[in-house]
Amino acid sequence: MILSDSAMRRILRYLFSCLLWAGLSFTIPCVQADNSSSPLQPVASIDLSRFMGTWYEIARTPNRFQKRCVGFSRTDFHLQADGTVRALYRCRLRDGQSYLALATGQQVGDSDSPKLKVRFAPEWLSFLPAVWGDYWIIDLDEQYQLVAVSEPTRKYLWILSRTSRVDPQAYSALLKRLQDKGFAVDRLLITQQ
Repeated sequence: MILSDSAMRRILRYLFSCLLWAGLSFTIPCVQADNSSSPLQPVASIDLSRFMGTWYEIARTPNRFQKRCVGFSRTDFHLQADGTVRALYRCRLRDGQSYLALATGQQVGDSDSPKLKVRFAPEWLSFLPAVWGDYWIIDLDEQYQLVAVSEPTRKYLWILSRTSRVDPQAYSALLKRLQDKGFAVDRLLITQQ
């Protein structure tokens, strides 16, 4: 099939705008707490196989890619034979419909690294660094029941739990640790579950 010049220009414009959007999405400055000038440190290590399974979103900082979600957000993580991670994210939209998004992730560094790179873009765009986002595990309890996930600039923050409800004392203690790490926890949105 041969494309006309106008069709080819439309395709190229579309691809360029996608790449531009992807590149800009990772360069917007973040709002941080006053004590966030030190580099963000993830947890020392994780057992990736223990991290797999269902995690319910308890709270998150506002972001454009979850803007339409009104709640009931969760992610199901599955370890693939090649060592990559498949993440199926779902939430409920205002009209009651479910939204699904499939992501691919890979650990950065050693097999116990708490740093992952994740992409929601199609596989054929995976060669572009701009489609990969940092997914750092910055707080995790010993039982792998409550976790905080962010990225180096502290722009995004998610609090996830194995259950849809969290013990208030555990949650308060986590918020204190996150505040000590330089997060403005007052910006968190509680997720309806």
